[in-house]
Amino acid sequence: MAMFDRIKEISKKRGLSLAQLNDKAGFKQNVIYSWKSKKPSIDKVNAVANVLHVSVDYLLGKTDDPDINAKSKKVDIKDAMQDDYTIMSYGGREIPPEELEMIRRILDGGK
Repeated sequence: MAMFDRIKEISKKRGLSLAQLNDKAGFKQNVIYSWKSKKPSIDKVNAVANVLHVSVDYLLGKTDDPDINAKSKKVDIKDAMQDDYTIMSYGGREIPPEELEMIRRILDGGK
């Protein structure tokens, strides 16, 4: 879905017309309508996201979750190191198993 379509859809859900959204964002007349054919600046996208209470990533189509507080999934490094399929590397080189064991011990507090 294009950004303009996402904005139109979420505006409708919020009970705003595109003209009202345009005004609330502080834009000149028909700025949002012009986004059908041209790319807006990130400042303008951010202003619209703030008015609609959604994330910029949602408007850009990078996520389907409009929640402004959505957090990316955090991975516990100790859990990742226990996984035999996780490849740990540093500086573009794979970390040898004996060094991974030393890192595990450090993370576990020397246990």
